[in-house]
Parts: sequence; structure tokens; C-alpha cells
Amino acid sequence: MKYSVDELSAIAVDCGYKLHVNLGPGLLESVYEALLANALERCGLRVDRQKPIRIKYKDVVLQEGFRADLIVEDRLLIELKSTERHLPVHAKQVLTYLRLMDLPLGLLMNFGSPTFKEGCKRIVNNHKDLASSRVDLAVGLRLA
Repeated sequence: MKYSVDELSAIAVDCGYKLHVNLGPGLLESVYEALLANALERCGLRVDRQKPIRIKYKDVVLQEGFRADLIVEDRLLIELKSTERHLPVHAKQVLTYLRLMDLPLGLLMNFGSPTFKEGCKRIVNNHKDLASSRVDLAVGLRLA
């Protein structure tokens, strides 16, 4: 079954929310990454962890410009954090990754936040098929 990027996002948010509720904040990013990837795979989704992303700028090619925490179905980027709060640079990082990969949507999930709603942000790469730009998670996504 092929899901839209918004449907993939909703599934990822559900899985992340359940992870946060059951484990709480305070674990290493790598633990949340492994468990979230497993939860998404159990939903029947293809997930790449720590995927090296090639960057080309003019005549320079870096085979591993950065590593994406999670790429779901080659269409949704998920960047994970485990810090007390988001910093502006975290959202900028996700937006830059989206632009470099030409992806429409990314999720920034911070499992260190007191609540999942505070720690999860939806970041849109100015994609015309998605209704809003850089909208906070609370809009339009189910959490349970």
C-alpha cells in the first residue's frame, strides 16, 4: 500500500508519541532511533537508518555530506533529538536536509521534551501539495 507523505507523517507521529509515553524522556537518541525504526517497520514501512546522503555543489561531490537519522519510504525524513528543548538550529538543519534531498516533509522529534507535543515539529520544504509551511505538529495530526 502506498501512503501519502502526510499519511507517513501521521503514522510516524503515532509511533513516536507511543514511544515517548511508554519510555519517557532521558534515553540516548540512538535508543529512540532504533525503537522508532522498529515501530515503523512493524507498520509495514521501509525505513533506512543513518542513511548517508550525497551532496553535490557545483563540481564537488561529497559521498557522505550528512547522515539522515531515519528516511521512511524514501519520502519522509525524521531527525531525532534527545535534548531538553529544541534549538532554532535543529529546525534549520531539517529544512536544509529536506532541500538537499528534495523531500517535501520532515519531522523533528525531540524525545527529551517533557511532552511529545512540545518536542515534535513538522517541517515543510515549501512543497505545494502540502497545505501549510513549517507548521507545528499539533495541527492536523492525530496523536493517539
